[in-house]
Amino acid sequence: MSLLNIGMSGLAAGQSSLMTTGNNIANADTAGYSRQQTVQGTKASNQFGNVYIGTGTTLADVRRVYNSYLDAQLQTTTSLNSDAAAYAGQISPLDALLSDSGTGLNGALTKFFASVQNVNAKPGDDASRQLLLSDAQALSNRFNSVSAQLTAQNANINGNLTNMADQVNKLAATVAQLNQKISEVSKAGGMPNELLDARNETVRQLSTFTGAQVIERDGNLDVYLGSGQPLVMGGTASTLQVVPSLADPSRMGIQLNRGSSTVDITSVMTGGEMGGLLRYRSTVLDPAMNELGRVALVVADQMNSLQAQGIDKNGAFGSNLFNSVNSAAQMADRSVATVGNSAGSGNFDVSIEDSGKLTINDYKVTFTSATNYTVQRLPDGTSMGGPFNTATTPAPVIDGFSLKLSGGTAAAGDTFKITPTRNAATNIKTEMTDSKRLAIAAPLSAAIAPGGSGTLTISSSGQPTLTTKFDIYDTATTALIQTGMSTSMPVKVVFGAAAADGSSQPYQLLDAKGVQISTGTIKPNQNNTMSLTVPLKDGTGAPIMDPGPPAVQRTVSFDMTVAGSPGTGTAIDINIAQPGTLDNRNGTALAGLQTKQVVDTGTASKGISLTDAYGKLVEGVGAKAAQGKLDSAATGAILDNAKNARDSLSGVDLDEETGNLVKYQQYYTASSQIIKAAQEIFSTLINSL
Repeated sequence: MSLLNIGMSGLAAGQSSLMTTGNNIANADTAGYSRQQTVQGTKASNQFGNVYIGTGTTLADVRRVYNSYLDAQLQTTTSLNSDAAAYAGQISPLDALLSDSGTGLNGALTKFFASVQNVNAKPGDDASRQLLLSDAQALSNRFNSVSAQLTAQNANINGNLTNMADQVNKLAATVAQLNQKISEVSKAGGMPNELLDARNETVRQLSTFTGAQVIERDGNLDVYLGSGQPLVMGGTASTLQVVPSLADPSRMGIQLNRGSSTVDITSVMTGGEMGGLLRYRSTVLDPAMNELGRVALVVADQMNSLQAQGIDKNGAFGSNLFNSVNSAAQMADRSVATVGNSAGSGNFDVSIEDSGKLTINDYKVTFTSATNYTVQRLPDGTSMGGPFNTATTPAPVIDGFSLKLSGGTAAAGDTFKITPTRNAATNIKTEMTDSKRLAIAAPLSAAIAPGGSGTLTISSSGQPTLTTKFDIYDTATTALIQTGMSTSMPVKVVFGAAAADGSSQPYQLLDAKGVQISTGTIKPNQNNTMSLTVPLKDGTGAPIMDPGPPAVQRTVSFDMTVAGSPGTGTAIDINIAQPGTLDNRNGTALAGLQTKQVVDTGTASKGISLTDAYGKLVEGVGAKAAQGKLDSAATGAILDNAKNARDSLSGVDLDEETGNLVKYQQYYTASSQIIKAAQEIFSTLINSL
């Protein structure tokens, strides 16, 4: 019977090997499947005299061909590639949006300033003025449309994070369940190969969404996120929840729920698609929105300020071309109170004081008492000085903006996020509708009075230039000064006799009634810049006062340049520009904004132009997009290598399995022949009796 047993053992071993090989072939395309091998052992031998004769074979194990290092490498590279692919998938459309002349800002900016130049060439032409208004509307619309695209991208990221968190939760629950099942089977002495493969594949899928750190403990796979926050511990799984950020509800954050406790892990989430989206949002999207908003703020602020410095076609001081950047709604929109602040803490009104000094950073305000607060520049946490006090008047200017708490009283520990520029591109609008209100002319003009003598000349570049800057956000004071200029003009400069040696020549500045305002001297036969100041009076002749303290009479100042040698008594009449003037000096200043350094003036470089600022944004996004494509390609190649390394060991090779199938068929057939031989021997023995 021993020969029969040997044959039966071989038959059983061959059948097991055939079944294992067939299972390998059937699962050749099953994701995560590790090929299996049968491991046979020799049965105990029987002793016959001085020799030992074998009794057959036994199936020792069905081994899973697996290497933990290769599998861990596959999980890591999957996470890295998913991160890079998600990042590249977001930044590529943004790069195309900003750089394309049809969708970006460059074309609209160039066309707008070309229209300004066209009006300067024909300041009295209503058609040219109307075209400028149309191009101003197109410029503000382009700001709005680009900003809307960025806002929509942020909304898509919020939605994607929510969907991915749901997938992570399902996969984490599956890992926990598989941990439990594998533990139960292992305790009974089994080796559940299919369950082990399923668990590893689930962890790999989890790695596509987040950078999962996997540690094997007592046969279980524990999964950690971020800086060590546990997602799966043995048979227990925590859950991810996407919720509005406490500091900025427009940005969704990630929190880990562990039963009775929750922890915000947004800042430490790396790897996988979720990590790629968060990285893109923090390093590209938010800075791009802030830079775009900064350019919009500077355009509106500078254009409106220059409009106030000029005279329109009706002979009045110019009005806003774009809506005010310091409207009540926009000032309130720049501050976000942290969820959980004390009741009645109110919010900040953020006023733009110097648009040129604005940065593309956000800021964090933290109250240390009911009135004192500190300001930090994000994301590096740089202190902006202080502590500051809410009662300080005027409020301190920080990077071009000031803060005023309104609507409540803060308490120690209250925090606010300040976003001075983020929403500006969304909010910019073209306010002017009447092209005659475009202030192309300078407010003052000078002419040599009839009857003068000598060689006095005033070039076009020497005409009076207003040096008093109007605060367009203090409309009452600006209107008072502008009206005072109209009622305090004309004034006259009258030259006296030159010194005998010709080294100097005196002059007087007289008001409309011939009352002396001030005196000065020039050097005959040279270019002389005269800085003149006129005290302001109302229509009744009463001084217009600045209440102070101290109370002083308001004034307006201007520079003008004269050349030559005026004769004694020669005079210059200086007056407000008249309606319909063809002067374009203020329009020239408007056109100069295209190349003037008006952005980022608080840095050591002393600023850049509007077109350079937008170009810097396009260049920065383009460079990051190119790097993102390279990273995606590189991590894709690394992932392919990791897959190939894992598949070379654990994957099913159909050619190899086909060879094994033939081998085990022959093995099975041979074992059956052993049984047949045993039967024939047994029959011969029986028949011989």
